[in-house]
Amino acid sequence: MIWTTMRSAALGLGNQIGVIDVDGVILSAETLNSQLRKFGDDSSVKAIILHINSPGGGAAASQEIYNEVLRVRKEKHKKVVASVESVGASGAYYIASACDKIYANNASVVGSIGVIMEWTNYGELLRWAKLKNVTITAGELKSAGDPSRDLTPKEQAYFQSLVDNMYTQFVHDVAVGRHTTEDKIKPLATGQVWTGQQSLPLGLIDKVGGFRTALIDTARDAGISGEPSIVRPARNRRGLLAILTDDGEDLFPNPSQLLNHAPGFYYMWK
Repeated sequence: MIWTTMRSAALGLGNQIGVIDVDGVILSAETLNSQLRKFGDDSSVKAIILHINSPGGGAAASQEIYNEVLRVRKEKHKKVVASVESVGASGAYYIASACDKIYANNASVVGSIGVIMEWTNYGELLRWAKLKNVTITAGELKSAGDPSRDLTPKEQAYFQSLVDNMYTQFVHDVAVGRHTTEDKIKPLATGQVWTGQQSLPLGLIDKVGGFRTALIDTARDAGISGEPSIVRPARNRRGLLAILTDDGEDLFPNPSQLLNHAPGFYYMWK
């Protein structure tokens, strides 16, 4: 097997399979979508494999990647295949459902179709510190989700309606991607996960098998004979200074930022 980078792809090696790693929590679509676009535009890349090991992440980010997978398939006429390693759940499964095929190992974890909205309520901490949050708003629900207090019944219903709407979008998009109906997906959309072995008869995946199986099958479907060549996105290497200056806030968070956590909507297996 030949491992190369996007730079060598530009030299015209041809007949390659592009492999994009979808690892960890999905917080942004920018990097993955950029990689999808580059492989989609590269004539030497005959098909793309998303090598997934992720519990999901942000609802909007997962949805953006899902849409980009569909676009590359439709406009560039390239197969995009998902290969789930250990975990392909929630937002990661959302993305996988947009692919032509989904592969997973027998013991892989797949599914978790559902939505979570969460934030940290620090009201008790403020009261303990004898601090009081002061908020002036215009609009009845403008301060809904204020982490310094509990939700009112109306706010609870408001947020539940948002979560329900995102859940409906999730179910719909999985049904479209898997070429089935929402009525068949809904019984599986309980937020639970299944092993790869369990997922196959449920129609959540197409074949039990690891990355090697997905690679060989995809190469044959793309008309590549012999041992397929793999191309991966070039890594963006950064020095220690760049990490400390650009991401210093992530490495050494300001304590005040802990109190600045807005409500988030997630397609995430937790």
